[in-house]
Amino acid sequence: MNVMMFRASIKEEHLEDTENAVRTMFAAIEAHQPRGVKYASSRLGQSSTYVILLALAEPGENPLAAVPEFRAFQQQIQGWLSAPTEAQPLSVVGNYDLF
Repeated sequence: MNVMMFRASIKEEHLEDTENAVRTMFAAIEAHQPRGVKYASSRLGQSSTYVILLALAEPGENPLAAVPEFRAFQQQIQGWLSAPTEAQPLSVVGNYDLF
């Protein structure tokens, strides 16, 4: 399993927009139920930083790209970022039903 962590810092004035867009996107993902992917978005406390975890069964193939709302969110968020998104691969050492 290929696991990545993304850190995204959002402009304060777009936090509500981001929360609403994330909820819409996850509702669409739930409806589409793509296989071979695990995906989560979390906000760090009350900060403007989000941590996103993405686990793909097949490296290089992201089934979320087939969900229109996911693609729309990826475009929207570009204007809401206060800094470039940081991406890091994760080496899973221990896991219970998360990945």
